[in-house]
Amino acid sequence: MKKSIITFTMFFFLALLVHFPFSKAEGGTLQFYANGEELITEGFLDPRLTKDGWSLTFSHAFVSLSDITAYQTDPPFDAHSDQPISAEEKVVLDGIHVVDLAAGAEDDPPVLVGEVKNAPAGHYNALSWKMTADEQGLLSGYTMLLIGTAEKDGQKVDFQIRTAEESTYKCGEFVGDERKGFLQNQGTADLEITFHFDHIFGRADKDPDDPMNLEAPGFAPFADGSKVHDIELRGVHVGHAGEGHCAVEWN
Repeated sequence: MKKSIITFTMFFFLALLVHFPFSKAEGGTLQFYANGEELITEGFLDPRLTKDGWSLTFSHAFVSLSDITAYQTDPPFDAHSDQPISAEEKVVLDGIHVVDLAAGAEDDPPVLVGEVKNAPAGHYNALSWKMTADEQGLLSGYTMLLIGTAEKDGQKVDFQIRTAEESTYKCGEFVGDERKGFLQNQGTADLEITFHFDHIFGRADKDPDDPMNLEAPGFAPFADGSKVHDIELRGVHVGHAGEGHCAVEWN
């Protein structure tokens, strides 16, 4: 009799598990993209020439990224506050990722860097990453390499522009046409690392006294016919989250 009661109890609980399974922690897929925008996929073309009047087209625009981290913050992170990112949840994309920003389509420039599955649901409203030299891989000790062709007044120059400088970017919420980072259970959301290359080359269609043009080196320093040039980016804020500004630390 006692054995029958035990057997009945076991079947009863098994039936409960079938019809009312214990809930599991749910999450979704968080995707990370990098975007060089149309100035990389299409080029610096008239009227958006460089500040010193060169047209540029890029065959490759490699960047090396690591420690890519998304955060759920409350209150929202302020990139101008000099405060650390304080997060309730965070998700890290492990590894060093070398991305060719020129591989994006002209009408859809973002390039997938990677994704994290089973990320906690919520609003990811802050993002950080490092520009880290890829010692063993394609960039061979550099964090950025731009390869392309420049033209001005009948002069044509093939160029490679590179930097080995390492830096850390900390950004608040993505700023653009649509808000990003809203992840629902069993859903997919994306975040974007955005590079503004007009902060390096400037823009001829903007006022010469525009702060960006005053800070940007332009292309003239790389137009002497040498094919490989090193550039110093310290003080030039290339990394953004869409149009959102980021704090940058130089390592």
